[in-house]
Amino acid sequence: MAKYDDKIKELEERIAKTKYNKRTQHAVGLYKAQLAKFKELRSSRSRTGKSIHGYQVRKTGDGTVILLGFPSVGKSTLLNSLTGAKSKIAAYEFTTLDVVPGVMRYKHAEIQICDMPGIVKGAASGKGRGKEVLATLQSADLIIMLLDVNSPQYLKVIEKEVYNAHVRINQLKPDVKIKKTSKNGLKVGKTVKLTHLDNKTIKDMLRTFRINNADVVIREDINDDQLIDIIEANKLYIPAITVFNKIDTVSEEKLDKLKEKHQPDLCVSAQKRNHIVELKELIFRKLDLIRIYLKEPGKEPDMKVPLIMHRNCKIRDVCNKLHKDFVKRFKFSRVWGRSAKFGGQKLMLKHVMKDEDILELHIF
Repeated sequence: MAKYDDKIKELEERIAKTKYNKRTQHAVGLYKAQLAKFKELRSSRSRTGKSIHGYQVRKTGDGTVILLGFPSVGKSTLLNSLTGAKSKIAAYEFTTLDVVPGVMRYKHAEIQICDMPGIVKGAASGKGRGKEVLATLQSADLIIMLLDVNSPQYLKVIEKEVYNAHVRINQLKPDVKIKKTSKNGLKVGKTVKLTHLDNKTIKDMLRTFRINNADVVIREDINDDQLIDIIEANKLYIPAITVFNKIDTVSEEKLDKLKEKHQPDLCVSAQKRNHIVELKELIFRKLDLIRIYLKEPGKEPDMKVPLIMHRNCKIRDVCNKLHKDFVKRFKFSRVWGRSAKFGGQKLMLKHVMKDEDILELHIF
């Protein structure tokens, strides 16, 4: 273990001291690949046979949101403001020792909000049961990183802990395919111009992970960190919202300066319930939820209770959510709304729906 720690420290120092430019691009890429490999080796050696499952979160409703933050930032108070759940609140740290779920009802969506135990610096390495808390992010459709407005500096700490827990927030998985082969070496194909990597760096980084024969296709301008993520294939890509809480404890002038410097998505007071409605709307939008109104043939549509779906869903997805046999029994549909060229357009299973469309299904 000590030899891995020494090597990791040495590589981290090299990366920190190397000024990144075109000339050092190759060296930095190799240092990062070697660093990731040594961390992987250290992790595999330190395992005791017990896997980290995290706190139990059973996903329900139209989406699961995890509240993540340091102790005493107001997660329990925010949960209560969003959902009405009764999470124990006290004026001392580590009040929440388990997951406390609640359901936020907004625009007919039922969204599960989970209050997690507070994390601390070093959580991804296991400090303060941090591994269990961060492992629970695997259940999340959205992460709310909650900070006390009086301690905005902890945002970078939380982002680092989440990153070290193999979660990539507000990123899409890079469009890169690596298909291992039995011979013929490494072949790299690109459909875009790469500004951060060249072929030699890509191949040498792959060899660091003992990938010597593979067909690689890159369809976007990735950097060395993104290439490592794809090679390791153990990353989660989850949207996140940064929220500053307790704005009632600072002046408007100070708040404006904090907003300008740290660029939070929203600032609230969970205690005073200030801007909670705006947060609900932001959660709804960040989860990419839309409303579909259903209509039976020959009847008026039900405009009171929509079906909650995800953006870019197809009629096929709606059918699957309504009944397991609807796709097999599907004849055609008619659609009114922004996704249709005209009201009542006859459309089939591959058609992509939009928010507040009206859908009439014709089933055998």
